[in-house]
Amino acid sequence: MSEPNPTQPELLDSPSSDTEAAAPIAPNGAVMDTASTCEWILRAHRASVLIDAASYYSVLRDMIPRARHTIFILGWDIDSRIELVPGGANDGLPPRLSEFLCAVLDANPQLRIHLLGWDFAMLYAFEREWLPSYKPAWHARRRLSFRLDGRHPLGASHHQKIVVIDDSLAFTGGIDLTGSRWDTPEHRPADPLRKNLGKTSYGPMHDAQLMFDGAAAAAIAHLARERWRRSRASHKAGRPFIEKPAARTDLWPSGIEPDFTDVDLGISLTESAYDGRPAIQQVKALHLSAVAAARRNIYVENQYFTANSVGAALQKRIAEENGPDLAMVCPYRQNGWLQEATMGVLRARLHKLLKAADHAGRYAMYAPVVDAPNGKFVNVHSKMMIVDERLLVIGSANLNNRSMVLDSECCIVIDARGDPQRQQAIARIRNRLLAEHLASSETEVAQALARHGRLNAAIASLKAGSDSVRTLEPLTPQVPPELRDIAEGVHVLDPEAPIAANELIAQFLPEPTHRPVIVKLLVLGALALGVVALTVAWRFTPFGHELSFAKLASETQRLAATHFGPLAVVAMYVAAALLSVPVTLLIAVTGFVFGAVAGAAYALTGTLIAAAAGWAAGAWLGRDAVRELAGARLNQLSERLRSKGLMAVILLRLVPVAPFSIVNLAAGASHVRFRDFMAGTAIGMAPGVVLATSFARQLVAAVTHPTPLSLMLVGVIGVALVSMSLVLRRMLTRRE
Repeated sequence: MSEPNPTQPELLDSPSSDTEAAAPIAPNGAVMDTASTCEWILRAHRASVLIDAASYYSVLRDMIPRARHTIFILGWDIDSRIELVPGGANDGLPPRLSEFLCAVLDANPQLRIHLLGWDFAMLYAFEREWLPSYKPAWHARRRLSFRLDGRHPLGASHHQKIVVIDDSLAFTGGIDLTGSRWDTPEHRPADPLRKNLGKTSYGPMHDAQLMFDGAAAAAIAHLARERWRRSRASHKAGRPFIEKPAARTDLWPSGIEPDFTDVDLGISLTESAYDGRPAIQQVKALHLSAVAAARRNIYVENQYFTANSVGAALQKRIAEENGPDLAMVCPYRQNGWLQEATMGVLRARLHKLLKAADHAGRYAMYAPVVDAPNGKFVNVHSKMMIVDERLLVIGSANLNNRSMVLDSECCIVIDARGDPQRQQAIARIRNRLLAEHLASSETEVAQALARHGRLNAAIASLKAGSDSVRTLEPLTPQVPPELRDIAEGVHVLDPEAPIAANELIAQFLPEPTHRPVIVKLLVLGALALGVVALTVAWRFTPFGHELSFAKLASETQRLAATHFGPLAVVAMYVAAALLSVPVTLLIAVTGFVFGAVAGAAYALTGTLIAAAAGWAAGAWLGRDAVRELAGARLNQLSERLRSKGLMAVILLRLVPVAPFSIVNLAAGASHVRFRDFMAGTAIGMAPGVVLATSFARQLVAAVTHPTPLSLMLVGVIGVALVSMSLVLRRMLTRRE
């Protein structure tokens, strides 16, 4: 890491860089250098930047069927269910990725396809396709091979996003073949095609990928082969590997004019030291060299902005008397609480340090917005840096410490080296990106830059002359109030790595445990196996159908008819809570069987006893064990519970942001006072219990014996539920 300037605020140290060798900057002002910044410098006949996943996916859909020998697909995530062209490609091939690849294999008996994804941690299981290695889709053809790559140091991830066809056409950048990536450059706020499986919508997404051929593409194929070989403990494992075919020159989409022709590409990597291989930190050296080479303007698009070494270099440059302008285009906010607690906190701190160093108004951070009045922002996922009209850097690396020293990354750099045509191409790409964000044209962007010379002045002039709801909104990232107390203790962590969550929670919940480790592991293992077994049974066996409302109601009625019926029903709550059966379902069943008054009493008693049992289990297991069960949710719940006590419990019961049983365990593990926990549970659960039991009884009555009174009661309860929801939403909005 660069030494901090004693006249400037000191940047955070990266925990990763403490154990890695410092990355050297390329000598003598050179940016592409095989001794420091690049693994290879090789020629591409053609190269083009594909902006946004709709363009990239469309080209892939067109080029993959033209493969003759091999296709490699490497990614942080690969989802067999995505459609490369939502709405239909009209090419006669199946829409889903796995079925599409199988159809391509059927049409070409000589072709082999290799897919390599990151062997992710369970922290991301609910964000990804379940058990991808065992999906029948990836084993439908003998010549289709899918693997998960776990050959990394603890905490590292495979983060490269690569596709290479016949060793002749390569794609690398920020786009994985997975969900929530597809979008068009228009980024329409409510695009009907921007949906995942289950028809769930996601917000606008901006990204980019570089396509190129020639010797540079062959080098990417070599990289893909090496990663494939390393993904197994023994290189001899699996099927025999097919050696690379002869390079082809006909693999280029006919409808795309290349941005560059006959250009040298620098291929830059990050790899951790592992299995006897030394660490590679070329990506870090590349970005430091690019910043050092800047004269007037640095344009950056990146998902994260927390890298200390790059931040220190930028801090130094913008403080210079004739330093360059820096325009950072980032997401408005980081997705999810965990990312906000790590990347969001550290981005805010780095932004503050850069603003303190900026004495001439040369630095600005922006967030793209497509509907300014309604706050509809674009999620920036691209990883790009453009320096003047000289350098273009594009790849998989985020501007965080993990991408500099730990995760596997691949970036491409193009240096114009004074060539006018290459300079114009780099300028056009930058202008195209700015035009997309500012609802302008490339010509207007070029004219604004020609008038002002400086990047941020040009952006300001384009914004001033436009009344579009689509623009670049100035961004001043703030640390959320609930995170201010912990901001000083946060390490730089990448949410795409499993160890990040563990280290974060361990730092926030450092309390040691005094229970025997063996006993805790046995309990934790038994609980984990039980949860897995119940989940599998619920999803894949008839057992799940047995827990329908009708079945539970029937069994509860049978219990109610016995002498110990009410006691048995209350006890059922404890067992059900420990087994993670939805407590709302039990409350509704109780109301249906026993009626509104008695049902509410039994349901509230049962939930309080179940909550007490969960609190006791969490207190006995301790935070470490509960953390393994609750994952990232525990830290969020613990912070709320520990800081607010009774009111936090009431709010969590009124607005259940986590399952009933998880809240119970988290409260016990966080040592929330038992009386506060029980009082908060009673106060928070009582309105919902009364409404749910009344609603269940009256709903059944209204359906089976409709009368004006029964229908009116159902209507009143429905209005009460909606009103409560609106009031709570307003309360939470004001709090935020």
